[in-house]
This record gives sequence, structure tokens and C-alpha cells, in this order.
Amino acid sequence: MRIAVYGRQFNDTVVFPYLQQVFDNLAQHGVEIYVHQQFHKYLEEAAITVAYKVLEDNENIKGFIDLVLTLGGDGTLLDMVTLIRDSGVPIIGINFGRLGFLASINKSDIAAAIYAVVNKQFTLDSRELLSISSELEIFGDDNFALNDITIHKRDDAAMITTHVFLNEEFLNSYWGDGIIISTSTGSTAYSLSCGGPIIFPNSNSLVLTPVSPHNLNVRPIVIPDSSTLSFDVECRSNNYLVTCDSRTAVIDKTMRFKVKKAGFQLNLIRLNNESYLSTLRNKLLWGLDVRNY
Repeated sequence: MRIAVYGRQFNDTVVFPYLQQVFDNLAQHGVEIYVHQQFHKYLEEAAITVAYKVLEDNENIKGFIDLVLTLGGDGTLLDMVTLIRDSGVPIIGINFGRLGFLASINKSDIAAAIYAVVNKQFTLDSRELLSISSELEIFGDDNFALNDITIHKRDDAAMITTHVFLNEEFLNSYWGDGIIISTSTGSTAYSLSCGGPIIFPNSNSLVLTPVSPHNLNVRPIVIPDSSTLSFDVECRSNNYLVTCDSRTAVIDKTMRFKVKKAGFQLNLIRLNNESYLSTLRNKLLWGLDVRNY
């Protein structure tokens, strides 16, 4: 089995033993380990003793890598979406961060999780992605997002106006800091923090969540994921931001953007001892009397 490992640079050396444990466990199961080129530079500093091969940025992983393992938080896993693209290669994340809805494996469960992965004791949870297009292809070929696409004002700018069209029919004009177009996967991310609803995977829905709307009667709206959304942005300052998961572009001109469901899915690995509901309960402390904490 070939497993590709990716992580970001960690500021705290306390994670070094966990990194070593991951590589030790993979080696014990006879896994052929590949490390993403960017992460390889950091592992040299961490003095990982297990041998591995380096995976280049432009290397085609389809039919070559069996699965991708990320070490970090949800942002780390999102980084790898642009590498996996439409290859169908499944991905799983071990959470070295905080909340971790996507990277749901706790670092205390490393050995058990790797055992389950190597022995294929898991199911694949297919998640829809969004794609964005415009007259200028601002994100190039990486114009897709697993969590969300956002249109947002700059930190020091006045509010922006976003005119939204649903399947070419005018929906609403949003005055405020911006708007979030979220998948069901991203409904527990930025959208949730701005008052959006939690949407179950495979609900075939998207949610439009305004960010700090000027009009208090404006609320998030759930729409079918078969919809095509168009956005015209008015901005009194020189520029505004468009994000595609963790990738950001600064836009300095009036432009129309179209957002719709991407033509492929991402396969998240879900171990047999976990479910979406158990993840929600654990991360959001549902079912616990928090008055005792």
C-alpha cells in the first residue's frame, strides 16, 4: 500500500513524538510512505527516523497513491484537495489542531486509526465540491472548494454590495461584509460561525450565508446544489477578496462570478467506529450538560 503524508509546519516541537509515531506505525504495517515535498523540508528538522520517498508537487497520484494522510487540522486537509483534485484518491486527517470536523482522528488514536486504514476497515464518504468561474480565471485550474467560496470586503474597507442571481433569476442584494457559499461539508466551518445552519452530507444542498448583513431581515438561505449562482459585486474601495477554501484572490475590478457544483467529488475516509453524528456530538459537546464545565 502506498500512502502519501502531508502536514504543515508546526510551531510547537511537542508534536514531534506524534509525528514519529505516525511514521513508525506506517512502517510497521509495511506501508510504502510518500511525503509531500513541502512537508519533507519540515520533517528533516523534526529528524524523523523512518525512511520515505518524496512526492513532487506535479506528480500524478491517480492510480499510484492509495490514500492520503494529513497531519494537522481541517486547513491542512483542505490544502491537499488541490493535489487530489478529481483523482478519487481517498483522504483521512489526524487532528493535531483544535476542532477538526474533517480531520477527525484524535492524535491519541493514531495507532488504531492506521491499523484500520491499512486493513481497510473504513467506508468512503463522498463529498460534493463547488467551482467558481469568471472572465478572469482567478484561481486557474484550482477553482474548486470543498468547504466554501466567499466574497468578502478588505479589512479596512467599507461594506460591499453583492447582487445574487439564482439560475439567472435575481435573488437578492446583500449589503454587508460579504457572503459565503457553502457546501454541506463547509456548513460546520465559516458559515456556521456566521449563523448558518448545519447541513448533513448528501443533503444535495448549498447554503448562502451573509456576513454581517446591513439589513437585519437578511438570513441564510438553503438552496439545491443543482443551482447555478451568479454574483455581481459593488465596492466603494479599490478592491475586495474572493476565497476558494484557503486560497485568496484580491479583485480590483467589477466582475461577475458564477458558482456551481463541481464535476467531481472528494472521498473522505470514515472509520467504522465513527459517524457524522458522533463527530457532531464530540466536537460541539452535544448531549453534555455544559453547566458542569
